[in-house]
Amino acid sequence: MGSRKPDSERVYAAADLWVDRCLRRDDSLFTPGQKIWCERWLSELRARLLNQPDERQGPSFAEKLERQLRDAPPPVIQLMGETLYGHFLIVATQDSTNQRQLMQEVLGWLPDPVEIPTELIDGLVPGIAGPGPAFHIQRPFQLAVIIEFAEQWKQRSSEEHELLLTDPWVFKEFLLAVEPKSRLLTEFPGRGGMQRQALLHLVHPDAFESIISMEHKRMIASAFAGLLDEPVADLDRALAVIRAGLERGRGGEWLSFYREEFRDQWDPKFQALRQRPAASTASTGVADPETLDQGLGTVDESAKSLDALALELNLPAEFLRTLERLLEDKRQLVLQGPPGTGKTFVAKQLAECLAGSLDRVRLVQFHPSYTYEDFVQGYRPALDDQGRATFTLRDGPLVEMAGLAQRDPSHVYFLVIDEINRGNLAKVFGELFFLLEYRNEAIRLQYSDAPFRLPPNLQIIGTMNTADRSIALVDLALRRRFHFVEFHPQTAPIEGLLKRWLGTHAQGMQWVADIVDHANAKLDNREAAVGPSYFMKAGLSEQQLELIWNHNVLPYIEEQLYGEPDRLREFGLEVLRSELVEGAGVDDQSFGSDGQHADD
Repeated sequence: MGSRKPDSERVYAAADLWVDRCLRRDDSLFTPGQKIWCERWLSELRARLLNQPDERQGPSFAEKLERQLRDAPPPVIQLMGETLYGHFLIVATQDSTNQRQLMQEVLGWLPDPVEIPTELIDGLVPGIAGPGPAFHIQRPFQLAVIIEFAEQWKQRSSEEHELLLTDPWVFKEFLLAVEPKSRLLTEFPGRGGMQRQALLHLVHPDAFESIISMEHKRMIASAFAGLLDEPVADLDRALAVIRAGLERGRGGEWLSFYREEFRDQWDPKFQALRQRPAASTASTGVADPETLDQGLGTVDESAKSLDALALELNLPAEFLRTLERLLEDKRQLVLQGPPGTGKTFVAKQLAECLAGSLDRVRLVQFHPSYTYEDFVQGYRPALDDQGRATFTLRDGPLVEMAGLAQRDPSHVYFLVIDEINRGNLAKVFGELFFLLEYRNEAIRLQYSDAPFRLPPNLQIIGTMNTADRSIALVDLALRRRFHFVEFHPQTAPIEGLLKRWLGTHAQGMQWVADIVDHANAKLDNREAAVGPSYFMKAGLSEQQLELIWNHNVLPYIEEQLYGEPDRLREFGLEVLRSELVEGAGVDDQSFGSDGQHADD
């Protein structure tokens, strides 16, 4: 029967209308015949809503939205209302009153208010998935995904549109490749992922599961991997094979992975969840266990164990537990090593795992022009309610995350600082050096008279590129307040990581790890070694390897060999391969597309 839920025909009919009118054409969802979903209005909506997000504390979502759309052309206001409709389509509910009220409030700002057609109101019930609070809390990010997806969709030809609407896998490739253009998504990478999963199902419901939790997709695929005749790299393709196998065994009956008999097999938290008092489940507003998101009503979107994360990262679980203990000790940790060793990726994944939710993780990147005012607090240009230029005191990410952690002491919050050594640390941190060590003390910030402290449940993970010459500028005071962990290709746990990863995701290409090890041995510069992440691409081919080596790795090595142009020739891919072949005494095919390394 496929992934389409059998009791949601009205929702899929509404989704088909949205696809036909808003994607296939530039039409309006609510008032057909009016040009609404076109690049012009999408671009203006992005500029108003996403490039200038309203970050004030206190006003409701609707109040902020009304301020952002003030004086906007009527088509932009209507486009906002119709975008909200597309956002709400995935939400499982038996009463769409709240969704209708918000859309009608937005449409009420039009000079000539527009009514939502009855068949579209009917299409909001019963919905498809129970996304829980995180989906609604992150509404600006979910809407940003729809707007940026649609804007970049409009830049393609009608022939390309038909291909994307015909072939679900080409559509997926396009959707995941949509490049964030707005400040909202570029400053918060990774947000809006639930909406992307929702779009996959709404546009191609027979190909993609109605699951908007990526973690749940991974858990299901892992639990039922025995139904796969061979490893399937693409997670959604694997789920399609698993579903087909399970349904065949049940006479073709459609199944939900959230049905009790299946969920018990892939969700270790589900047993405890079902044993909670009935009132606890009722408080989520979702009574049906098949719509408990996807777990998000009661279980965080990104919650996973360190053991599960270790498997995903191909790292020892004990190494991740060591990182956890180091964070518990000082609450500050730096992962340092040469480029391409996965420092930032591991930092983000570890923070998400320990926090239990993306909502409790914030990533910032330091650079030479980054200041105390950017990071902690400072005055920024702004417009008052009359549109006049003024300055307003704005909190930076550190103060914002400290506030969130202070108000939620039962959870751990994380600030991930990428490239921490590229900023002028003494200036960026200021008096925060003191608070990093003395969490129980309070001080006054430069721009505020109110006492400020760093709550104990706010932890900081930094990443440091040891090949960057600015490494020498790291303040000794910072070194004393952070634990430092080495990420080097020749040292555990990164040593051997590439070969392990390729063995799972690009079988037959494990010899690439030998090439990288040989290059690093010749380079003989521990702090500027070539890291494994350049090559950690599922289905890596020799053609891709050549592109990566010539256009990423060689320019990086050239930087390390400045003033020694003759040595660069020693690091050509074919030169390294020939040296390995000669040294191993094996046929050249053992280091090529026709076979694995003899030791594998």
